[in-house]
Amino acid sequence: MRRRGAEGGDRALAKAARAARGRAYAPYSRFRVGAAVRAGGRVFEGANVENASYGLTLCAERSAVAAAVFAGARRLDGVAVASATSPPTPPCGMCLQTLAEFAGPELPVTLAGARGTIVATTLGELLPRGFSKKFL
Repeated sequence: MRRRGAEGGDRALAKAARAARGRAYAPYSRFRVGAAVRAGGRVFEGANVENASYGLTLCAERSAVAAAVFAGARRLDGVAVASATSPPTPPCGMCLQTLAEFAGPELPVTLAGARGTIVATTLGELLPRGFSKKFL
């Protein structure tokens, strides 16, 4: 993973993810996360949506991917995830697997955290042995 200050990574996508974070619904954990994915030149945002039945909670990354898929996208070109942590929070395993369904290991991932911190990485660095259709 390459750590960077305010430079590096996909700053425009990180800005969209930070804006989405402001719309998160997190009354239980208070852990607000926003995500933005780029697909076909368009940006799709999502935020975590918690539920009193915790297993029904929807992560920001999956929310953004669902918005892209609903709009017809089938391939992701980039993703950014925004949290208020330092270092920035990476996607959970379920979200990494969801990203792997629509992108390869070269997918650029920008993690945006507290105080403008940016970490630029790839899906392959975060999920080195992701499950794919090649295993079916």
